[in-house]
Amino acid sequence: MPQLSNTPYGPFLLHACPSLAQAAQGLGEQPHDALLVQLEQTTTLQAFADWQALSHAVLDCAVIVVAPDPAPTLSCKLVRQGVQEVLPAGCADAHMLGRVLRLGVERKRIEMLARKAYAIDLSTGLPSHAQLLEHMSHLLALREREPAPMALLVLRIEGLSTLESALGAEAANVLRRKVAVRLRSGLRASDVVASIGADSFAVLLAWIDAPTDAVGVSAKLAQSMRQPFNVAGRDQVVAVSVGLSQYPEHGKVADELLRRAIGQASSAVALGRAGYANRVERGASAAANDEGPAEG
Repeated sequence: MPQLSNTPYGPFLLHACPSLAQAAQGLGEQPHDALLVQLEQTTTLQAFADWQALSHAVLDCAVIVVAPDPAPTLSCKLVRQGVQEVLPAGCADAHMLGRVLRLGVERKRIEMLARKAYAIDLSTGLPSHAQLLEHMSHLLALREREPAPMALLVLRIEGLSTLESALGAEAANVLRRKVAVRLRSGLRASDVVASIGADSFAVLLAWIDAPTDAVGVSAKLAQSMRQPFNVAGRDQVVAVSVGLSQYPEHGKVADELLRRAIGQASSAVALGRAGYANRVERGASAAANDEGPAEG
């Protein structure tokens, strides 16, 4: 391996690993910016493509491979698997390796930032719509092998747009964050809360003992939303409608389950007679499910 201490693209702090097994162990123990792999024979390039730890390695660091006369088809396969670059050994002098390493690390950082923005709703810090679907798809694949009930709730919050009109977009974002925190605090660590729209949140109950458990959780969460939120020094109240879909009764595909829960939440009457939705967005008339005199 050429010396990288004097390359203008450095400095690099190198940790030598004589085998892929040791490299996998090192990657598991602490984060690394890059993994530089030098293969001695072209026949080992296929073995590297089949390396079990490769899928993990390419997630967190830039993977650069140097091999004698790497075949184009195999090189393209490795790039599709997430490898940053496959270099012929004859071209891998210190300057070239330094350049490829540095640019690979920078590209990986940009990729990880983009992945984070894709996966996270930035205003709440919750998983995004796309990330929820991806997580559900993995979990549903597991459920096909190990059947167990699970449920998805969608909560539509009314009152955010009125607050935004009155106090601005940042106040509405503060309220969304407070809603997210309250939802999260009422659930188990194994449950997932995601932001799926400007006024909607999803709750994935990954582990429930019986389908009826989901109904109890939805009622508990809806009731928690009826307590006022303090935003900009004022008590703000919202109304909430809940939709529910359950696996396997209502479907076995993530998108199908989510569409059903969203449809229910959109068509249901919002609970929370003191909410902005009842007083301003829909007028002063009571909701169909309200009983007794108006609050406040």
